[in-house]
Amino acid sequence: MSHETTPSHRAEVRPFLLEPTPIRVPDDVLTDLRQRLALTRWPLDAGNDDGYYGVRRPYLEELVDYWRTGYDWRKAEAAINAYEHYHVQVDGVPVHFMRKPGVGPAPVPLILTHGWPWTFWHWSKVIDPLADPGAYGGDPAEAFDVIVPSFPGFGFSTPLPDNPDMNFWKVADLWHTLMTRTLGHTKYAAAGCDVGALVTGQLGHKYADELYAIHIGSGLKLTLFNGDRGWDLSGGRPIPEGLPADVHRQLLSWEKRFAVHLAAHVLAPSTLSYGLSDSPAGLLAWILDRWLNWSDNGGDIETVFSKDDLLTHAMIFWVNNAIGTSIRTYSNNNRYPWTPSHDRQPVIEAPTGITFVGYENPPGVSTAQRVQSFLDSDRAAWYNHVNLNVHDRGGHFIPWEIPDEWVDDLRRTFRGRR
Repeated sequence: MSHETTPSHRAEVRPFLLEPTPIRVPDDVLTDLRQRLALTRWPLDAGNDDGYYGVRRPYLEELVDYWRTGYDWRKAEAAINAYEHYHVQVDGVPVHFMRKPGVGPAPVPLILTHGWPWTFWHWSKVIDPLADPGAYGGDPAEAFDVIVPSFPGFGFSTPLPDNPDMNFWKVADLWHTLMTRTLGHTKYAAAGCDVGALVTGQLGHKYADELYAIHIGSGLKLTLFNGDRGWDLSGGRPIPEGLPADVHRQLLSWEKRFAVHLAAHVLAPSTLSYGLSDSPAGLLAWILDRWLNWSDNGGDIETVFSKDDLLTHAMIFWVNNAIGTSIRTYSNNNRYPWTPSHDRQPVIEAPTGITFVGYENPPGVSTAQRVQSFLDSDRAAWYNHVNLNVHDRGGHFIPWEIPDEWVDDLRRTFRGRR
């Protein structure tokens, strides 16, 4: 289901001059990991067969055992290195990005931004069809030159010791410098999900004239983390009285899904980081909880992420000691509030496409009502929205969970805007 409108632009092709550097994790890091996994001290977890208290110990033990004895990072590393990888400094910040050159008459440069607990590898299912649509039954004229960075402080965009204040709107400035100065593009495209959607929205706000358009996986305000209670999804409001029973139940489920994540990351990221940086089992449990509860998996996480998938993403956090700097971005989003660069309306002037998914419908809103619910909300006026899409399937990790739909939606946003 979609709604779109379109004007038109023309793409520029630029030579790519950087030399790629493949990913290679040192052997001693892998040896240390196996030793730590073998020495895991397990907590008691009585009465948690239903997962009421969080991640269940039996499944986590199964994953940790496989991580230590069966998982093959070198195989995953080889798959990752099928793409080009680059490590650059952008305004003094270390930035890693993966690239797939566009195959077509005039590929448009496209930067894809992930969130948490995402990694750059969550884009791996869409990078090929976006870069080479002709090989996937699409139109080569819709090719993108795809740039997939690791968010600063995440993955291989580490270490980040001299930038303790990194947040989403500062990342947008870095991305604009990366695309225009480092890579030399005069105009480019951008897309993102989770916190990456806020980065992309900020690009569409501050740098609209240098963007063809943007495509995001949510339509949130850039003020999401502003205020004294930036960790509270309800804004401090109590649950309204008299809600229908099913809506009340959905609201509680929604808050349980996100509340602990936001509160812990905004209020005490460093405290949390000590344990997660020391224990790979602890790190895996913390991010596994989000993959379990945020993906549309029907109660079986391995229908969305195989064991190897889960551990590859966890490895990207672990081998770079990135968990602490990754979660601190939440606190920095609140501590250093977003402020507008101009007072024009809409706030985000770049043409914007949005993909909504049924698993993240707000309480009381059906998939059929989702687009209209957005249009009726105070969020819609923030965006120059030109292409709104909704899908029954799919959870928070949209380009991983429903890659074909994401690619179709994104192409539609940019159609006629090159």
